[in-house]
Amino acid sequence: MFDLAGRTIALCVTGSIAAYKSVEVARLCVKAGATVLPVMTHSAAHFVGPVTLSGICGVAVAQDMWDPGFSGEMHVAISERADAVVIVPATADLLSRMAAGRADDLVTALALSAKGPVLAAPAMHPRMWLHPATQRNVDGLARDCRVQFVGPVSGPVASGDSGPGRMAEPQEIFEALARILTAPAVKDLAGKHVVVTAGPTVEDLDPVRYLGNRSTGKMGFAVAERAALRGAEVTLIAGPVTLATPSGVARVDVRSALDMREALWRALGDDLTKAHALVMTAAVADYRPAVTSPVKLKKLKDDKDESSLALVKNPDLLAEVGAKRDAGKAPVLVGFAVETGTAEQLVAYARGKLAQKKCDLIVANEARVAFAGDDNRATMVSASGAESLGDMSKRDLADRILDRVAEALKR
Repeated sequence: MFDLAGRTIALCVTGSIAAYKSVEVARLCVKAGATVLPVMTHSAAHFVGPVTLSGICGVAVAQDMWDPGFSGEMHVAISERADAVVIVPATADLLSRMAAGRADDLVTALALSAKGPVLAAPAMHPRMWLHPATQRNVDGLARDCRVQFVGPVSGPVASGDSGPGRMAEPQEIFEALARILTAPAVKDLAGKHVVVTAGPTVEDLDPVRYLGNRSTGKMGFAVAERAALRGAEVTLIAGPVTLATPSGVARVDVRSALDMREALWRALGDDLTKAHALVMTAAVADYRPAVTSPVKLKKLKDDKDESSLALVKNPDLLAEVGAKRDAGKAPVLVGFAVETGTAEQLVAYARGKLAQKKCDLIVANEARVAFAGDDNRATMVSASGAESLGDMSKRDLADRILDRVAEALKR
């Protein structure tokens, strides 16, 4: 699928039980034609042998900046050769040192001096991944646009516990790396401003409770990431999610539908001339409480088992943009439809939404597969017809959507 012939990858392995999976990442890279330069921390050697990696890569493993058999600065020499640096696995300690800009071993010095992209595959116990310090480190590295991340995923870890912190599988790491390395050849969105909305909006009932939905923002973040790699200037307007900002993307965090509306019009401009395309993946709340209480609402003190909540309708952000623009004119308008009916009902609803909201494309998907996971299944509905897509990663679906956007921008 990916041809990495002529590419050189520095594969860095650190001290985690997940280190054994780095061997498979190396094998996949070599199989795709890449030259792999293996680098290991001393602690990594407790989990996977240097001989194993050098056997797969055909190159001696570099472990020490002070190798007496090497003349010059080893981290600089490797970074000069490497088109990309991939860290498999990236431990909590390593992420902390990278976030601080330290260069106290060969891996951190190499990451700091890298001339190309750096991809990290975190692996650690869920409590370590969810610790505020780790999240600050990851957010800081992503915000600096110097490190991209693949994973972690939720699942069982070495201790027998389960949760977010399990390293992504070797195939997923390889594909993420290959996409980064092959992206420069596809710059069909260069010079274009793409606005993406992602995640849920939440509508506060009081300081404790809110109305919300199950959107994680993964689809929108994938669109933003892929648009940036294809050369676009990207503004990502995100509801409350815990995802790291994709490299090269300008992020605006919002909370409610009204907050998103304000940020959206700021990004588009009142006359819609500040953006070339809008991809509305956000699951915007249809309603909000009529009154938001400044204090926590208490349970009723009488014998009633039922209560009612007054709601008011939120503005339809997609329809507002559609109504403001001329049909077929910028910005290219992409909406999403998440439904629970049959495949036929899903397409019928998407066609209705396409016409009512004056969109160029509606991406229709089923709620049971759309939320939370890294994969999706969708049907793309436009004036020319409906194209059903099989199961694919959200990144791959993002590229299929952006293919349509790039095509529309050429007209």
